Amino acid sequence: MPALDGMRVLDMTQYEAGTSCTQALAWLGADVVKVEAPEHGDPGRAVGRSENMEYSAYFCNWNANKRSVALNLRTEEGRDLFLRLLPGFDVFVENYGPGVIERLRLDYETLKAAHPALIYARLKGFGTSGPYSEFKSYDMIAQAAAGAFSVTGEADRPPVIPGPTTGDAGTGVQLAMAILAAYVQRLRTGEGQQIEISMQEAMTYYMRTRVAIGSKWGTQACDRTGASGGLPPVDLYPCKPFGPNDYAYVMPITDGHWDTLCAAMGRPDLLVDERFTDLQKRQAHGKELYELIASWTRQLTKQEVMETLGAAGVPCSACLDTGELHTDRHLVERDFVHHIDHPMHGEVPLLGFGPRLSGSDVPIERAPLLGEHTGDVLGGDLGLDPAELDKLHHAGVIRWDGTG
Repeated sequence: MPALDGMRVLDMTQYEAGTSCTQALAWLGADVVKVEAPEHGDPGRAVGRSENMEYSAYFCNWNANKRSVALNLRTEEGRDLFLRLLPGFDVFVENYGPGVIERLRLDYETLKAAHPALIYARLKGFGTSGPYSEFKSYDMIAQAAAGAFSVTGEADRPPVIPGPTTGDAGTGVQLAMAILAAYVQRLRTGEGQQIEISMQEAMTYYMRTRVAIGSKWGTQACDRTGASGGLPPVDLYPCKPFGPNDYAYVMPITDGHWDTLCAAMGRPDLLVDERFTDLQKRQAHGKELYELIASWTRQLTKQEVMETLGAAGVPCSACLDTGELHTDRHLVERDFVHHIDHPMHGEVPLLGFGPRLSGSDVPIERAPLLGEHTGDVLGGDLGLDPAELDKLHHAGVIRWDGTG
């Protein structure tokens, strides 16, 4: 059975930070019901270059395996329906901007009064206390505030925006882990609790190695070292046909890696070259060494470099672009690339979820349309019949298409 079979999550998240948390729980088997405003729903539905403003590729990537209930919480009827639903759920998750939940009168004390065993999880840019608590935040704001910009880029250039959205999704998976811990604790004690996570603070977890190695216990700033990491011959090397992502990242960090690299390139002479006989000399002659290795990689594609060096025992990867991830033969063979049929997009590939549990199988399902499950949830949980649902729909309290 799914690992979290029986856990129910009331999801009031938007964009990515909160939605990544609840999607992770859904992919582990929780029943996640996403509560959205009837007019436009999660604003993430319209993010990116999408012809359909309610079902973007962005939304589909962060909301698989969820059900959608369209409920107007700014009305008393909508808020009452929400509070009636609440006792049927184990977890409530929100990542609205500062003060929004309070204005909706859905704060922890209010929900705890209605459901004392509730696990109430909040994700905020800077937390709910402190001088920045009222500041708004997005992924890159959290990354800048946690030091990620400062260590990314070349030493003589300005900081660079990191590519991965760890400020959002990295915070989300930490919150999912905390929710699971609280759920286990509740199974032992019967008691719920409030969980708060700050995106800035969560993001610093992914900075710990750089902080530990480069900041001398907070007395200085860690340097930017570009692609080399300051350890030649570690670097990105160009490969044919020399497109914008036709590079291989080669990471020979030990003497054994260096020996194997020289052998794999067919250059055993480099092993006795006085310029490269130890790490310090290789660093001192880094530019010369880079060109020697690049002259070999330029004869090959990035996949050929990866497969040659990887098979020999040298840490190396092709610099895969975001399109190539969907066709990478390794990911495809491991069934990590799923094909999902979306109402607006047709059959499209969707990357899977990293954790693999031998005793838990949760097939990936498409993201819901706005309000697609309003009837199912309000009918199933509260016993509302079609006539009542239709009345609420025409009053603007819910969005319901007459089916689910």
